[in-house]
This record gives sequence, C-alpha cells and structure tokens, in this order.
Amino acid sequence: MSTPYQTLNHAYDNSLVSNAFGFLRLPLDFTPYEGDAQAVITGVPFDMAVSGRSGTRYGPEAMRRMSMHLAWEHCRFPWQFCLTDKLKVCDCGDLVYTFGDVNDFVDKLSTHAQKLASAHKVPLSLGGDHFITLPLLRGLSQVHGKLALVHFDAHSDTYAQGSICDHGTMFHHAPQEGLIDVAHSVQIGIRTEYDPQDGFLVLSGPQANEMTPDEIAAAIIARCGDLPVYLSFDIDCLDPAYAPGTGTPVLGGLSSDVILKVLRKLQPLNLVGMDVVEVSPPYDHGDITALAGATLALEMLYVLASKQD
Repeated sequence: MSTPYQTLNHAYDNSLVSNAFGFLRLPLDFTPYEGDAQAVITGVPFDMAVSGRSGTRYGPEAMRRMSMHLAWEHCRFPWQFCLTDKLKVCDCGDLVYTFGDVNDFVDKLSTHAQKLASAHKVPLSLGGDHFITLPLLRGLSQVHGKLALVHFDAHSDTYAQGSICDHGTMFHHAPQEGLIDVAHSVQIGIRTEYDPQDGFLVLSGPQANEMTPDEIAAAIIARCGDLPVYLSFDIDCLDPAYAPGTGTPVLGGLSSDVILKVLRKLQPLNLVGMDVVEVSPPYDHGDITALAGATLALEMLYVLASKQD
C-alpha cells in the first residue's frame, strides 16, 4: 500500500538499509506506523520558508551526526536510567517531498504526524525551518484535538503580515485554525517584538534570564494544565554564544545549562509531539549548534521516558 511517507532510502535493498544508522546510532526503521516504538524521530529537511539565512535543510543530518557523541553514555547524566530501558524509540529517516512543492510538503508532513498520533506514537521532528511546526500541528490536532503549545524561541512567530508559508507566521495561523489554545500556551525566551494581545503567556528573554529554571518550568506546567502539549524548540532561543548556527540569531538568549534544567522539570506535561528546528550547520563550522540541537532532542526523549514508570 502506498503512503504519503517515504524516506531517502526507500529504493535501497534491505542489505544496505541494515547498515544505515539514525539518531543515537539507532537502526533506521522505515515502518514508523507499525511496531512498538513509542517515540518516532523524523528528519524534516525543509528551509523554503526562511526570511533570513537558509541552510536548515541540513539540520537533520547534522543533529543525527552529532548525536553519535551522545550515544556512548548508558545512563545519561543526570538521569538515573538508560533511555531504551524505558522508552522504545525509532528513527524513520527523512521525509521526502516533491522538491519546490510546498503544498506537497505540507500534505505529506501533516499526514505523517496524523498517522503517528493515530498509532499512539509521539513524533520528535528534527528541522528544518520553523514552518514545519504548522503542518505537524495540523496532523496531531486531528487526533488529539486542540493543543497547548510550549514554544522556546527568540521570536514570537505570530507575525500576521507574512504569508502562510513563512517561518514567522505559524503561531498566528495555528490559533486561527483551531490547532492550539493560546490561553494554555507559553512562549519562552522571546526578545524581539511581539503583541501581548495575541494571548500567549510570554516569558521574554530578559525575564526568563532573571528566573530560576524551577520558576520557568512551574510557569509552563501551570499554563498548560492537563491539555495535550506540543513542545517546539527553535534553537535561536539559546544565545548565539551557545548556538551560532541559525538563520536569525538574537543576542540575550538563554544558556544551554538553563534550558536543560527547564526541560528536565517538564515531566508533568502530557507531551504528544516535539520538534527541534532552525539548526543551520553552514553558519557553525564547529557543530556547536548541531550538538545543542541533538542534546535537546535527547533530553526530550528522556522526559518522555521518565513518565513510563
């Protein structure tokens, strides 16, 4: 049966596929809707919606490559268990779409997310520019209903003046389409212009930098309540000192240490989808940003795993 989901390896024979490795050196699994995986990693190499520097199409490959440096640790510090002892994870490769066809991309990614959610799996998507979150929300909301959004970013991405295919307008369109509930959504690290009337709880960059990680996490948990939660992490939430390889860097961001501590406190959330976006390897010769993205993705998986007791 044909599906809207394909991988770059779909034409290869099994003897070659068995030698291909994904995130954390997991063997690639090209049957993501089947099997017993609870979390499914998908690469989304898309950057046709950027307003600044392109290059995030190379983000999934770079984060997978840098995740090799994280694969050796049996029980990742400071967690006290092995990830795969508690959570079944698979990497299903990269989504393939007709080059230059945004509508085809949106349809395939939305359908992929909807099918994963219908199979009771949590998608973790590696971008790609931030526009990818909109089709992911569309797919997940078909199964989970209206979602709470936890959004780490330097930008609010609620800019109504942009087109729908724009990495700065997703969270203007998502509430209008009934995908997210802004009254239960929070944006962390914002340090560019935003409109308070959009309805989000905004913990700005300066404000968040004055808060403790416990205080930030508590505000997020209180805001989301019992709703299903989508967690979207734009790497430019981090200060450029920690993540220079991104298209629209903004000074005054949070540190990687603070963000890791916040993420580890989010176990109470009902996470149904997650992404790490806007990693642009061409602007970071040392792969610092890709390492940050891979590490954040791994921490998200550990948060999911910690809820399996």
